[in-house]
Amino acid sequence: MLHSSVVTRLLILIGPTLLIRFAWALGTLCLFLFLSACAEPQTDSLRFGLASAPTNLDPRFATDATSDRVNRLLYERLVDFNDAFEPRPALAEWEQISPRHFRFHLKPDRAPFHDGTPLTAQDVKATYDFILDANNASPHRGTLALIDHIAVQDETTVDFHLNRPDLLFPSFLTLGILPNHLMQKNHPFHSHPIGSGPFSFVTRPDETRLELLRLKDRQLLTFIKVQEPTVRALKLLAGEIDMLQNDVPPELVTYLAKDPQLSIQRHPGTNFSYIGVSLEDPYTKQLLVRQAMAHAIDRESVIRYVLSGAARTAQSLLPPDHWAGALELKQYEYNPEKARSLLAQAGFSSHAPLRLTYKTSSDPFRVRLATILQHQLAQVGIQVDLRSYDWGTFYGDIKAGRFQIYSLSWVGVKTPDIFHYVFHSESIPPNGANRGRFSSHEADRLIDQANHAQDIVDKKQYYQALQGYLSEVLPYVPLWYEDHVFIARREITGFRMANDGNFDGLKDVQRTAPTLSM
Repeated sequence: MLHSSVVTRLLILIGPTLLIRFAWALGTLCLFLFLSACAEPQTDSLRFGLASAPTNLDPRFATDATSDRVNRLLYERLVDFNDAFEPRPALAEWEQISPRHFRFHLKPDRAPFHDGTPLTAQDVKATYDFILDANNASPHRGTLALIDHIAVQDETTVDFHLNRPDLLFPSFLTLGILPNHLMQKNHPFHSHPIGSGPFSFVTRPDETRLELLRLKDRQLLTFIKVQEPTVRALKLLAGEIDMLQNDVPPELVTYLAKDPQLSIQRHPGTNFSYIGVSLEDPYTKQLLVRQAMAHAIDRESVIRYVLSGAARTAQSLLPPDHWAGALELKQYEYNPEKARSLLAQAGFSSHAPLRLTYKTSSDPFRVRLATILQHQLAQVGIQVDLRSYDWGTFYGDIKAGRFQIYSLSWVGVKTPDIFHYVFHSESIPPNGANRGRFSSHEADRLIDQANHAQDIVDKKQYYQALQGYLSEVLPYVPLWYEDHVFIARREITGFRMANDGNFDGLKDVQRTAPTLSM
């Protein structure tokens, strides 16, 4: 563990910036409250503050967390999950005809597409056929490569034939279904989505605003991008937005919790934070270097002092309470002496230190976390050049493999097929999310064996063995699972939090009373 004196020095290192930001925030807050005192903004729309805007409203191509959460509101999917990460019917019930043959029956009470056309089995087939076509470069193709072909039996029945058996196949069919007649016309779903979800698209005048309509009661919902978390919180206090979820520094959450205008919900999270590395870089491809990084990071102190205890340490992409999670994995305890020794074995010293470029987003709290990790790495002899970018630039670089190391989180992970998508050698972008270009025959073997296993117990054993292997070779340096936090005006009620942090609670959220003017 990091001694308290070291933690104090570390916090002092970043303290002045935070104090300046907080002082600025208080001053801005006074201005906000003064301007809104006589006439607080009134609107019929429910307004949700976002740290980053969705990058793609077409589920065939969307990969970022915000897009996935918004697309769940716009599009319905064949299969969803319960709180135990077990698949449940959404659009369709299913039956397994044979080990390689699954039949899905669309529910009779399913909603039509937002343009009024019915959702049929042909739309299901067309959506997944598009993803499976390599010419379309869908990032989800690798995950669905086990599909051999799809056959429509009638308007409500569609058969999936697999090239190999997989008991978990229904868990893969969680992408939103698009209307075939519009796909044939190359409709721009990314900018004008048309699905069959509980919300329909209204307008997106710019990259900072997205308006949807809740169909059951014609309630307007506006997503508003406010990148700076302090400004987002101030807009919440001033009544310019009604609610937000996550992406708020813990000290700001503590401050907001004291305000009687607001209510706060917390929920244990499964979002996996990690340091990603390039396995093609001459330095970070060395296992000794990655092991040194893992031992240089004091996760417990970061969770305690920076995350205010709102997280738990992570050893694997899946949390241990997942049905396929692994309970006993290699522990990389905080051990700076061991980290220095590993670096020395790799040929680095105080006279010839290891120098790395570390990329992160420009979100202030993510920059703060990255600064702390930069400091901890420096204590063992890894000199880090920290560079922050706006989300679009940062995410584009990560997907393209333009990095040495970076920090990011996987959100909403429910099924162990994520290992194929992230770590299989077949999943190098654009065929998946193996952004570090990790290539291992052993990892591929274990992933393939898990995919082919026809007994759920065998599947679990292969996935646990895979996680054990990954903890040894470290294609990622695991950090922690962060909790979810939802903050809203007191008059906003009915939002139910999810363990994956999705926005489904917006289906039922209401404004129970008008905002009071001062």
